[in-house]
Amino acid sequence: MLGEFSVNTSSSSGGSSWLSSIEGDIQGDINGLINDVAKSLNIHDFYSAHLLDYCEGYYTPSPISNATSQPSKNVTSCSNHTAFFTFDPTAILQSELKPGTNLSELKWPSAIKDAIVAVETASKVMFVLYCIGVGFAGLALIGALIGFFAGGRLSAASNIMLDLMAFLSLGIASAIVTATSVKVVDAINQYGSDIGVAAYQGSTFLGMTWAATILMLVAAVGWFIDCCIGRKKNAVKLDEK
Repeated sequence: MLGEFSVNTSSSSGGSSWLSSIEGDIQGDINGLINDVAKSLNIHDFYSAHLLDYCEGYYTPSPISNATSQPSKNVTSCSNHTAFFTFDPTAILQSELKPGTNLSELKWPSAIKDAIVAVETASKVMFVLYCIGVGFAGLALIGALIGFFAGGRLSAASNIMLDLMAFLSLGIASAIVTATSVKVVDAINQYGSDIGVAAYQGSTFLGMTWAATILMLVAAVGWFIDCCIGRKKNAVKLDEK
């Protein structure tokens, strides 16, 4: 998961929640009717962004923790996997709102949309780099198997090049996904806090992508050492002759 943002409907004071600005027949304590309020607007409690899609759902039994229970995520649906996917919470929420309801009426900050647009191109470049990186990583794995059985400096040199290409591609892609997720999360938290919207980065995917990047660097260093050791062994054999 790249990140997640949630719609906080638990506040009912001072208009801090965007739901408090909606005129209708909803009466009483909002904290006791959170799920009904969200569902009445077709809004989910949370939206999780991934590399190729996003998922949405509700907190059960309630978004609010209490002495007897803690909220847990219940994913209800996910979008189709899409190449060059860009997570756009503004478009997603607008598409889910009931007809006649507009985000502008709910005081949705335009700065959040601006932040998404600013990183859209970077997200597409990131996807291409991931494809290139995965391709080189696959070739490096095949090359490693060949090099393990065949040996030789040529095989080691080839694996060094493949590993370095995978390292560079994955490294740049990882840097982009880290920077873009930080920018979007900061924008949502900065401009969305007044209307009850919060976001945070997902640590699992970031950990995996940086781990893969470091692994390719380690593999390149390993083959470089193997290439040097192989050259020394050949030199020793020549001296013995």
